Amino acid sequence: MVNRVSPKPSRKKSARKSQRLQAQGVNWLWRLLSGRRLKTLWWLAGLSSRVLYAISRRERHVTRRNVEVAYPEDSAERRRERVRESLRHSAATMLELGFAWIGAPEKIEASIVNVHGRELLDDARAENRGVIVLAPHFGNWEVLNFWLSSHFPFTAMYEPPKMIELDPIIRHGRERMGAELVPTNPRGVAALLKALKRAEAVGILPDQEPGWGSGAFADFFGRPAYTATLLPKLVARTQARVVTGVARRVPDGKGFEIHFLAADERVYDTDEAISAAGVNACVESAVALDPAQYQWEYKRWKKTPEEQQKTPGYRERRLYTRR
Repeated sequence: MVNRVSPKPSRKKSARKSQRLQAQGVNWLWRLLSGRRLKTLWWLAGLSSRVLYAISRRERHVTRRNVEVAYPEDSAERRRERVRESLRHSAATMLELGFAWIGAPEKIEASIVNVHGRELLDDARAENRGVIVLAPHFGNWEVLNFWLSSHFPFTAMYEPPKMIELDPIIRHGRERMGAELVPTNPRGVAALLKALKRAEAVGILPDQEPGWGSGAFADFFGRPAYTATLLPKLVARTQARVVTGVARRVPDGKGFEIHFLAADERVYDTDEAISAAGVNACVESAVALDPAQYQWEYKRWKKTPEEQQKTPGYRERRLYTRR
């Protein structure tokens, strides 16, 4: 009798199983934290950010390089403080995802202690104009999504997460108050245009680096950053009003304040490079509300003009290369 050995599972199957287990763990954590008080989550963010600062060289390094660019006048000690503050706010955002996506809507609404600049949206709609909300990675942008979709017809682009098992949870969390999520492709752009022509609100992430061919270089804190050029296309075809929107975390876990800021007038320019400069100026104005709450862990200056124009054999020293 021949003994048959069961074949070992393929690496692909093992990877999928591992991903499912990770997704289940993340889902469990979100649900566990969804009912916790914001003060508790802020305290936990303080603990986890210390660990992150100690063991995560990537986040620490990228954050430090970014604040060096944005605040070159800082002393070494102030720079370290900025890095620690940023990591704590980023940790808080991650811990608050369950609160924003799964928590009781009345509890989330109650956590929003003030809304500044709402008249910018109301006035635009009164004029039968759509509103494009530039929502940078500042504070808790999921709370901003919650408020916008609770008070206005709201459409935003959405790209499923790499951990696809989390997609139903994230999608439900963002859509549960009425938001419409559309894909990050031409079909999604067409949906944004239709929403704006109906005098509704749409959301755009202004500080995500686009692929080559979909952006223009414009200064961001004095250094050229490759910036998406979708905005002038939407404005040109809809005459929409543009505002910047953020959910700023109130100190010590006491809730959030929503801020809507009038956009830099350059965002309405038909020249894509000028419009991109206006977009970056809008993000800078939002960051000025509380620089620690901006997500400095993102490689905002990864692409460079030199890389775009490089010739064969060209080698560049990148901003984020470790020395």
